[in-house]
Amino acid sequence: MYIPSANAMNDRDEIVNFMKRFSFATIVSTDGTTPLATHLPFIVDYKNDKLLLTSHFAKANDHWKYMEHQNVLVIFSEPHAYISTAHYDKELNVPTWNYLSVHVYGTVELISDYQRNISLLEKTIENYEPSFALKWNEFPEDYKIKMVKGIVGFEMTVNDIQAKKKLSQNRTPTEKANIITALSKSKDNNENLIAEYMKKDFI
Repeated sequence: MYIPSANAMNDRDEIVNFMKRFSFATIVSTDGTTPLATHLPFIVDYKNDKLLLTSHFAKANDHWKYMEHQNVLVIFSEPHAYISTAHYDKELNVPTWNYLSVHVYGTVELISDYQRNISLLEKTIENYEPSFALKWNEFPEDYKIKMVKGIVGFEMTVNDIQAKKKLSQNRTPTEKANIITALSKSKDNNENLIAEYMKKDFI
């Protein structure tokens, strides 16, 4: 990912928190000739000081068959906002786009063990809807077996992180304040989120 030095996100905790907050990401690999991409919810966690991503494919999705033995990319990218020149001090300017994005690269291990896949599903439930665990625990074992047979779980060990936040770092304090005010008042949630991240950096 192209990352000018002014836009680099270097704080590891900030990066991981962003990945956890916007955890519905895109995993990208290749079948040898063609790029493949699948959109999945990810669990982001540490194990023995290594950053791990876990998720699962629908077994009917052939993407999982090409995951192992190659460097895989996962893209976390959610809030973004159009930035109008109306917020700038001078007329001689062009509009742009503010956004945050994290690219992580790593190797994938497919999970074939039934109990590990059950644990993966239960951790996903715990992460996204803890109250559903009560219903899940009451489901008959044969139903759970059927569900697990329909997925392919995997664990990705991260070996490289590229993180970027383009938040008008190159603009004047007045221009930044104008942008934050406008985006904060917007009815668009993405614009509100960009304003939130800009406030953290500039106010």
